[in-house]
Amino acid sequence: MQKFILSIDQGTTGTTALLIDQATLEMVGKVNQEFPQIFPKPGWVEHDLDDIWNTVGSTIKNLLEQNDVNSNQITSIGITNQRETTCAYDVDGKALANAIVWQDRRTSDFCHEHIEAYQVFQEITGLPLDPYFSGTKMRWLLDHNDDVKAAEKSNKLRLSTIDSFLLYRMTQGEAFATEPSNASRTLLMNLDTCQWDDKLLDFFQLSSKYLPEIKNSFGTFGETKGLSFLPDGVPISCILGDQQAALFGQAGISPGDLKCTYGTGAFILLNTGDRAVFSDKGLLTTVAFKHQDKAYYALEGSSYIAGAAVQWLRDNLALINSAPSVENLANSIKSIEDMEHLLFLPFFSGIGSPYWKADAKGAILGITRDTSKPQLARACLDGIALAVNDSVAAMVKESPYPVPEIRVDGGASLNNLLMQLQANFSQKSIIRPKVIETTAYGVALGAMVGQGETNLEKVKELWQQDQSFKSEQDEYFLKKQQQWDSAIKKLFL
Repeated sequence: MQKFILSIDQGTTGTTALLIDQATLEMVGKVNQEFPQIFPKPGWVEHDLDDIWNTVGSTIKNLLEQNDVNSNQITSIGITNQRETTCAYDVDGKALANAIVWQDRRTSDFCHEHIEAYQVFQEITGLPLDPYFSGTKMRWLLDHNDDVKAAEKSNKLRLSTIDSFLLYRMTQGEAFATEPSNASRTLLMNLDTCQWDDKLLDFFQLSSKYLPEIKNSFGTFGETKGLSFLPDGVPISCILGDQQAALFGQAGISPGDLKCTYGTGAFILLNTGDRAVFSDKGLLTTVAFKHQDKAYYALEGSSYIAGAAVQWLRDNLALINSAPSVENLANSIKSIEDMEHLLFLPFFSGIGSPYWKADAKGAILGITRDTSKPQLARACLDGIALAVNDSVAAMVKESPYPVPEIRVDGGASLNNLLMQLQANFSQKSIIRPKVIETTAYGVALGAMVGQGETNLEKVKELWQQDQSFKSEQDEYFLKKQQQWDSAIKKLFL
């Protein structure tokens, strides 16, 4: 009987279920389902946990039906997830509040008030104090939500990232766990020990009693129980945060391996091996994965808005009918000279690395009476590539290892113009793999590692190149970079 690995990729705008043939390691099929984004106030972003849970069940059910696969053919499950997004639920798995999404900025005031006191902890976490991370969101829930407060008082509270919430519901509450690629994004985990740190918990006035256990990234976390869409007893054998899963799917398991994933935002990870490298240039130090009780680390750059900028052109300005059509529109500009003064700053959710300016806003600079739709589309792609390059440039400078290329994935990596722009601004070869679903694919491979069906070296052998984009020297890109740098400096005046 044919056997399959099930990958659950719970992302910011939707959930993807993906099947991998266990023998050939080829992708058999995938199903994606979006769910509503909730914006209660400016700068606030939430998800209904039941909406998320419903998409998990429906995508798995539809995936199995579409590919004529019996649920009994699933041998293991991998979970990858939007990181930092924070969940509050009770011991029965019932949601106590909407999840606070990683993009949410409601804790900006808390971070501003406590930033000096937090400085002594930055080398413990590898992270700055920013609304992006889960610890500030957990504190907010305990301070402002009556149901969360009541659950804490009755000792029935569960606080976690999305991975632990899914695991908890999939095992009917028998498994409450996470792993370091997610836990390292909370501001609560010690990078050296890969465990919750008492000093950090005291700083945020949180308790480990309602936080999940931190385990290795590969290995059995629990088994399915009481689900309508899967049989009991299927092992969940890998959990990775989405960006680390993409690094793993890009075979980024050696020091110096660098990848950029273009999704809602763009996230750049550089593998630094068993060495935690701390940045002087605004990059994050994080855990790539933990295998056989050994942690492997990474430097990370975060650009909050990438594909979301193209969605904004589509949904808010009605400039395009579909996200992929932005490439043809941008390519239709009459002359590159028309772009000389136009600059798109995609800072709808503030600036992540390397500047960390939570109150920055998006802007389009240099508009004139004859500014056209193609120019705005091209400026948007320029802005995405320039924002990513700020992190890439910092990473290359701080890397203790040579960085010969950037491996790319995610939906926007199919935009050939954007990839060429990235190569030109970053002056690095851009390499796109045959499998661009590296997040879901990576955690499927991780599930095989967790079951002892393969090893890290085999993962490296499986990676295959689809297309490369070589960097080009052009005065346009130098001028545009100078304009960008000047605009960034003005944000700090």
